[in-house]
Amino acid sequence: MPVPMDAFSDVRPAVDRLDLLAAPVAAALRAWSGSVPVEEIRYVDTDPGIADTAVLVAHHGEWLLEQSANCVVVAGKRGGETTLAACLVLSHTRVDVNGAVRRQLGARKASFAPMDTAVGDSGMEYGGITPIGLPAHWPLLVDAAVADTPYALIGSGSRRGKLIVPGKALAELPHATVLDGLATA
Repeated sequence: MPVPMDAFSDVRPAVDRLDLLAAPVAAALRAWSGSVPVEEIRYVDTDPGIADTAVLVAHHGEWLLEQSANCVVVAGKRGGETTLAACLVLSHTRVDVNGAVRRQLGARKASFAPMDTAVGDSGMEYGGITPIGLPAHWPLLVDAAVADTPYALIGSGSRRGKLIVPGKALAELPHATVLDGLATA
């Protein structure tokens, strides 16, 4: 079975390409302390014009869809309080915002965060938001299928470039909670 590294001709350790990463992502990699060595997190330089998952997999191989994960920012509301959180699910699935996310956040209502909020508060570009380098106070909800994947192709914080990260490393990120059923088909 191919792995995401097989789809790209130039795969390098992400710590060798910090200059191409969004500032919060580069800072998180500099401070990395997970059980997976930071050198195992890889960077591939990609055309920003094909950053969206559907276009990227059409260009590099449909099989990549099964090994790609999307990070979306959600807003949970209860009373007058809003909690921002990030959710990481495999790209061929969808986040169960009104079920699993709402319950996990203890919110009365949950929805996708407005683009301006997601971009402004994360310090990352829309279409490239990644779980690495998110604000420290955000919960990170990781679908169990992502944690179980050998490698996941994810955003790099910008539309240019992607990271390839072992699922185990994603499950160990700060404030991560691994959930069964975070994703729906």
